[in-house]
Amino acid sequence: MWDAPPDASPVPAEFLPVLDMPEPGEQNRLTVFFRLLLLIPQFIVVWVLSVVAFFVAVIGWFGALVLGRLPDFAATYLAGYVGYETRVSAYAMLTHDSYPPFAFHPADHPVRVVLKPGELNRLAVFFRLILAIPAAIIQSVLVTGWWTVSFISWLVVLVLGRMPRPLFEATAAIVRYRMRFEAYLLMLTAAYPKELFGEEPQRAPEGPVPAASATRPLVLGSAGRGLLVAFILIGIVASATSSLTGTFTSDDDDDDHARARVTGPRTPGAALADRP
Repeated sequence: MWDAPPDASPVPAEFLPVLDMPEPGEQNRLTVFFRLLLLIPQFIVVWVLSVVAFFVAVIGWFGALVLGRLPDFAATYLAGYVGYETRVSAYAMLTHDSYPPFAFHPADHPVRVVLKPGELNRLAVFFRLILAIPAAIIQSVLVTGWWTVSFISWLVVLVLGRMPRPLFEATAAIVRYRMRFEAYLLMLTAAYPKELFGEEPQRAPEGPVPAASATRPLVLGSAGRGLLVAFILIGIVASATSSLTGTFTSDDDDDDHARARVTGPRTPGAALADRP
């Protein structure tokens, strides 16, 4: 089942959303070169869907407080949205060369998201935004780190015609963590985002695994873990630099306005104008 909608059968409260992605393979260099241009229609659609998702999530939040779970309509839409956004992100981050279809539940796309909305703790629902702050910071640092050096990744894939395995592992870990964060934030799961650095090779996967899945379990080698740590460090530095730059720019603007207020009246023209 693709981007599984709510199931009538009981769902474990701590079901951790699953991401299936294919092994990194050959990619068309032309589509790699124009990747972001090709995704412009998708970005527009994702933005529209996100606006709708916001209102559905607000309604779903009230419903979850009353019912102890998301209403079916909200769970179905939000699960479809998370799957759609994840497929677009995976394609934008060069993990594969299969263009995401304009559909919530595509039957043959290689990127698969499994979500099983279930029972929710009402107290955790009430404080969801506060509880999600640590995970929000982590996913923001990860995404910022990846995109800060995305030109290098793009150049590597463009030259090789494929994504190297270590880079794929680190990127898949980021895509999966972001998907799990969105699922938690939107109340599609009670399980907090975790397992950023993957699982042990011998771990038994949840449910049937597609033959082409390279991420269940997601096992990161030493090079993949090293790259993931590098993305984290780059993300921290980039975020801190952006914050400092914004602070200094704001201070400079304030100083300019203050200087104008102080020196303005001292000019001859201003002094004469102030006279009756």
